[in-house]
Amino acid sequence: MQDIKVDTRDLIRSALEGEAKQTELDTLLDTLDSADLLHAVFRLSEDEQRQLLSTVSTERAADIIEDLPDSHTAELMEEMTARESATILEELASDHRVDILSELDTEDAEAILELLDEEDVQEIRDLISYPSDCAGGLMMTEFASYPRRATVREVVEDLTGREGDYEFLTVHYVYVVAGHRVLIGVIRLRDLVFADPDARIGSVAREAITVLPETTLPELDQFFDDYDIAAVPVVNERKQLLGIVRRRALLEALTEKAESDSMKVAGIISGEELRSMPVWVRAKRRLSWLSVNIGLNIIAASVIALYEDTLSAVIALAVFLPIVSDMSGCSGNQAVAVSMRELTLGAAEPKDVARVWGKEAVVGVINGLALGLLLGLAAWAWKGNPVLGAVVGGALALNTLLAVSIGGTVPLILKRFNVDPAVASGPLLTTMTDMCGFFLVLSLASLVLPRLL
Repeated sequence: MQDIKVDTRDLIRSALEGEAKQTELDTLLDTLDSADLLHAVFRLSEDEQRQLLSTVSTERAADIIEDLPDSHTAELMEEMTARESATILEELASDHRVDILSELDTEDAEAILELLDEEDVQEIRDLISYPSDCAGGLMMTEFASYPRRATVREVVEDLTGREGDYEFLTVHYVYVVAGHRVLIGVIRLRDLVFADPDARIGSVAREAITVLPETTLPELDQFFDDYDIAAVPVVNERKQLLGIVRRRALLEALTEKAESDSMKVAGIISGEELRSMPVWVRAKRRLSWLSVNIGLNIIAASVIALYEDTLSAVIALAVFLPIVSDMSGCSGNQAVAVSMRELTLGAAEPKDVARVWGKEAVVGVINGLALGLLLGLAAWAWKGNPVLGAVVGGALALNTLLAVSIGGTVPLILKRFNVDPAVASGPLLTTMTDMCGFFLVLSLASLVLPRLL
């Protein structure tokens, strides 16, 4: 007899509908694979997700939230009581706690802060003051630091006796400080274990490599490429230890930025979207972009209307119009991707427009000639008319050059005027390549129309 696989979401939903107690629900979730649990949570409605977070233990709720997007967690907490949200946030690491609070409305965030410890609140306010795309915005304040006159034995005994205080200490370093948290050096826990128990940790510590709170994501990315360490201490201009940035936190930030840019390019510009969100919210977010695209496409299509007679006379041109615009668009999108990447890494700035255009133009000429030749030969072979081949091939070559020029420079120009290039580059490129592609094909065809008939 074949086993019937039970849907994880249905198990959770049945438990919630049956008003299962906290211990019963926690026990159920303990039996589930973490990937299956996350998949099931995403398939629950937002109301069911809130009910789940409110029913399970705060530790379990924090574990679930760890895997949810920060913006989605904030949306869930906006409809939960401040007490419920505060209790869950207390179980999170400082950097994650700040990320969620920064996504909340000011009123909701302040209501939660009123319920947290005064020391935690001050720490949160300090961390949230930093931009999210720098070391200060990524750092966490859970780390092990000791005065340099402490002995190795004292440090080891303290660490082993305070496991609960270091539950978020996933990076195995001990930081040595003097005075008011002035960083003196760093010790790997592995080195600490094998050191002389009676030695002062100040004599065991190595010089620490540090970054400032203002260090950007690209600079952090380069830093971790240069140094094979799991975390870097963040210090101010007085060398006081403020926190640490984990390599993992940087990778997560870079991934989130790439995903955000990808969503913006796709036209979802009002935050992350999950299919568990209300339908009207998702539809509204997409329509805000699609409605703009209608106007842009009408502009491109108007070019065809201007050459209606030419298109009617040579119907074969209609076959090649979408090919020319699409292939040029693909070339332009490649250029956009490279410029976006260089902007992120700091390898290109708005002032580099001329340099970027020069490099893209060379690639555009080479690829344009190659693609134009291939399409021209295909058109010639199909209709047996070399003039038709020259028209569509020439149009594709010219439009490819134009597309890479636009794709390479527009992101830098938009950045110069403080417009998000991830949002605006795509539609501008699409409109221009469509409009110019249609114009080039039809205008060249009009010039040699008698030889096409």
